[in-house]
Amino acid sequence: MIDPTSKPMDMEGSVAIVTGAASGIGKAIARRLGALGAKVVIADLDESGAKAVADEIVAAGGEAMPFRANVTSLDDARGCVAAAKERFGRLDILVNNAGWDKVEFFLDNDPAHWDKVIDINLKGQLNFSRAALEVLVAQGEGGKIVNMASDTGRVGSMGEVCYSSCKGAVISLSKALARECVRHKILVNAVAPGLTDTPFVAGLDQKMMEAITKTIPMRRMGDPSEPAELVAYLVSRSNTYITGQVISVNGGANMVG
Repeated sequence: MIDPTSKPMDMEGSVAIVTGAASGIGKAIARRLGALGAKVVIADLDESGAKAVADEIVAAGGEAMPFRANVTSLDDARGCVAAAKERFGRLDILVNNAGWDKVEFFLDNDPAHWDKVIDINLKGQLNFSRAALEVLVAQGEGGKIVNMASDTGRVGSMGEVCYSSCKGAVISLSKALARECVRHKILVNAVAPGLTDTPFVAGLDQKMMEAITKTIPMRRMGDPSEPAELVAYLVSRSNTYITGQVISVNGGANMVG
């Protein structure tokens, strides 16, 4: 139960790993967790970007460290978890955010494209979940995992068949892990952003993005800070009873019950 005298969304002293945190939504998540008192490991293939985000958090008075990690490698995932423990003494939070896609019709996909999308978007979350859970369960003090899904995994997306499939699998992964992990007091949830103003979206056809934006009831794309705020709540001490849920952050674009 929540202590009525506690601070909202308190995570002071908690240790968090955020994958794909050098830019976009991952960067916004890492900065928000750092501002709320978490010690944050910025895990990303982009070493300079990860260092820049860690430096931002430290400059703002927080604690953070960069770690070069390829999410497709279980060894890298375990190495990242070990580095977090060595630097900060423990692990409390994992945010599986790293992802990749290229918008292309299914019949134009090379099968190598499928492999890359699956390796990063699904196997990457499996790898880091396994590495983190090995430590969280051994610690015996509970923990929080948030897997970044997508509205594409709930309703599909033209030009993103394999990516949508992976994000649907991430939703199922989150629910199944939630059932297995609840006995260890580890809560697992999924956050499903809709169209969000990230570097990936900035590289797409802007006329198409404008047309999609007009279909969103709020008539705008999301800002990375908005899914980051939901993630922060789910991994904070304020969340004591939410697990196995999939929550969209999409301006009302897809109202999935």
